[in-house]
Amino acid sequence: ADSVASLALSRAGQPVRPEASPVRDWEWEQRVVDGHPYHPNCRSRPGFSVAEQLAYGPEHRPLVRLGFVPVPADECLVTGAWPSHLRDGELLLLPVHPWQSEHVLKRPVTEGVEAHPLMSLRTLALPDGPHIKTALSTRLTSSVRDISVYSISMSATLSRFAETVAERMDGLLHFTRTLGAVTADSPDLAAVLRESPQVYGERVLPVAALATTGLPQSPAWLAEFARLSLTVGLRLLEFGIALEAHGQNLLVVLSESGAPVRLVYRDLADIRISPARLARHGIPVPALSGRLVTDDVTTLRRKLFGSLVAGALAGTAGSATALRGALETAVRQLPRTADLAALLEQPLPAKALTLMRLSPGTPGDQWTELPNPLL
Repeated sequence: ADSVASLALSRAGQPVRPEASPVRDWEWEQRVVDGHPYHPNCRSRPGFSVAEQLAYGPEHRPLVRLGFVPVPADECLVTGAWPSHLRDGELLLLPVHPWQSEHVLKRPVTEGVEAHPLMSLRTLALPDGPHIKTALSTRLTSSVRDISVYSISMSATLSRFAETVAERMDGLLHFTRTLGAVTADSPDLAAVLRESPQVYGERVLPVAALATTGLPQSPAWLAEFARLSLTVGLRLLEFGIALEAHGQNLLVVLSESGAPVRLVYRDLADIRISPARLARHGIPVPALSGRLVTDDVTTLRRKLFGSLVAGALAGTAGSATALRGALETAVRQLPRTADLAALLEQPLPAKALTLMRLSPGTPGDQWTELPNPLL
C-alpha cells in the first residue's frame, strides 16, 4: 500500500509537458518517475512521510539542503582527497542527508549546502558539478542504503583501477572518478564525493531516462544501443570486471543526432572483479579483498547479465519483442566468447528483488531466472 501511494504521489507531481531535452544531468535524472522497472515496491520508502517524499524525492524536483557533521579527522577513515572546503581545521565536515540527521544520527548537524537529488535519492548533485553520495539507513527498493566502512576503504583503489581499465576500452567507456570518501567508522555517517558524469559528454543521461525520450522506439537505434552496451559489458567481463550495469549506474553519451556514442559508468561499490581473468589478460590485480573479489563464473555472469540485459536493456526496450529484436541484431556483431555463449544459451538471471525485500536477514543478492528472449 505504501508503494502504491508513493508511486501515485510521484506521478501526480509531474508536469504535463516536460522539457524536451534537459540541459543539466540532474534534470534528466529527475524525469525518471516510476523507479525500478521490475520491482513491485519500487517507490516504497519506509520511514518517509508524504512531506518528506515531496521534500527529498528526485521526481518532485526539490532542492535539498544537506547538513554537515564535524568529526575529528583522527576519528575518520579517509580515502582519496577530502577537499579543503569540507574541512575546518582538525575537523572533517561530513555531508549528511536531512532525513538521516533527523531520524538516525544523534549528533549536532550544522547547515550545509543545497543540492539536487538524483535517481537514488541519497546521491545529490552539487551546483558546481560533483555528486555527493550520502548514507540513508533505511531500506529503499531491496537494500538498506547506508555506506559500509568496507566500501569507503576500497573506494580510492577501485577508482584508480577503473581508470586503468578504461584505457583498454577504445574510448567506449568512461568511469566517473571517486574524488574522496570518508566515514566516521559507521555506515550511518559516511559520504562519497564523485565526479559528475557530465564531464564525459555534453549530452549524457542515465539509461533509465531513455524511456522518457522517443529514441528506443526506433528498432535500429535500440539495436545499436544494445550492441554498444554488450560490447562494453562483455569485453569488461572477459577482462575480469562484472559491472552492476542497471539503468541508474549506466549512462549513455548521445551525439547531436541522438546516436549512442559511448557509455559512462558510476558507483563502483557493487562490481565484481576476477583476479584470474585479470591475470590472464596481463592486467595488474588491484589490492582489493572481500565481496568485490571472486573468480566464480556464475557470480560474474549473474552480476552483468542480470543488471545489463534483464535490467537496463529490457527496461529501455519496453517489451520482450523489442528486446529480442535488438539482441538478435546486436549479437551478430560481437566476438564469440564463452560469456556470450552463456548469454545466448542459458536462462536470463534476474535479481529476486521481492524475495530480497522479504528476507532482510539474508545478506547479499538473491537470484531467479527469466526465459531467455533469444531462445
